Amino acid sequence: MTHFTPQTLVEKWHAYMDAPSAQALDDMLHEDCVFISPVVFTPQKGKAMTMQYLLAAGQVFDGTKFRYKKQTIADNRMILEFESEMGGKYVNGVDIIDFDDHGLITEFKVMVRPLQAVNMLWEKMGAQLEAAKQA
Repeated sequence: MTHFTPQTLVEKWHAYMDAPSAQALDDMLHEDCVFISPVVFTPQKGKAMTMQYLLAAGQVFDGTKFRYKKQTIADNRMILEFESEMGGKYVNGVDIIDFDDHGLITEFKVMVRPLQAVNMLWEKMGAQLEAAKQA
């Protein structure tokens, strides 16, 4: 494996966001990764569940003017602030991404505001996850 730096993971994440693919996401996630959603009470454990939620989020945010505004990297954590517009409503949030010393994401936490955005995201994510189950 090539030498890992936090900047390498940030670049890989931005490349994934520019051209999402299940393979690229799979390559970045630790087997025991945990996804913490702004709209689901319990953490979603494991690579497969994390992939399911992140791929669904990619579908939900597709075409919404999603963009990262700011980023902070410290130790084994990166915090990426984003904004978007969904259904005419402003969405602001942060992705808090923890990773191990090999550059694999171990925890992915999403926090979103304002309340109207959280409610809309809950509705759209539920529909997208249900549609993925049917496929």
